[in-house]
Amino acid sequence: MPELPEVEVVRRGLERWVTGRTVSEVQVLHPRAVRRHLAGGEDFAVRLKGHRIGAARRRGKYLWLPLEDTAASVLGHLGMSGQLLVQPETVPDEKHLRIRIRFDDALHTELRFVDQRTFGGLSLHASTADSTDGLPDVIAHIARDPLDPAFDDAAFHTALRLRRTTVKRALLDQSLISGVGNIYADEALWRARLHYERPTATLTRPRSTELLGHVRDVMNAALAVGGTSFDSLYVNVNGESGYFERSLDAYGREDEPCRRCGTPMRRRPWMNRSSYFCPRCQRPPVSRRHPQ
Repeated sequence: MPELPEVEVVRRGLERWVTGRTVSEVQVLHPRAVRRHLAGGEDFAVRLKGHRIGAARRRGKYLWLPLEDTAASVLGHLGMSGQLLVQPETVPDEKHLRIRIRFDDALHTELRFVDQRTFGGLSLHASTADSTDGLPDVIAHIARDPLDPAFDDAAFHTALRLRRTTVKRALLDQSLISGVGNIYADEALWRARLHYERPTATLTRPRSTELLGHVRDVMNAALAVGGTSFDSLYVNVNGESGYFERSLDAYGREDEPCRRCGTPMRRRPWMNRSSYFCPRCQRPPVSRRHPQ
């Protein structure tokens, strides 16, 4: 599933190519693509038509397009395979095209939501009453992400100490810190030399500060090359893939030598996913040691 860097790359593309344009027509081609818009596809299309799109915004893995003349926004979640593409009107429809949004200008491009597995979608929601950035009300519980200037490092450390959980679970807790998923959690933990099962209660403030710095560093590095693309399902608005998978130090590198010490990297099942780590650089807690 796309994480913060991938969603941010898409947001930047939308900001460049969609901001300021007025919707002339909406076609909902698959009902699951608007399943979170409870009034249905026809209502979604009618309510969006005629509105001017504001600057695209993001909170964690969610992005939204504010409607400038209302207190509502189009909320988007890419799910496992969702793509928001800005395409020339003459380009043939993609096989898994789910929603088409046309505009009333002479640019002759349209916004298409393409989703092979239909886990993602678009929906219209009211903005949170006390939000300064037009945050849709349904994602008000999502924490700020580590690249947000308003992210509170001290509060993050305090919350880590109080959660009584393990460090990777905490990194993936979107109510604590948003935008971090399995890939970038493994990468940040490798850089910090922390095992994924390390109890958060044992992290000192310097260690949590160091970890947060590695989270930011790895996400910024991924952003610089367009995110991580393991297949053709994640692309930016122009259909281009990211290249950060070539720079991954931990994720997907089972049995390959650790780039730091040369020890073969390990993979362990974890919460219906996998965790990748170096058994030498990231030693497990004594009470949770895995067989070596």
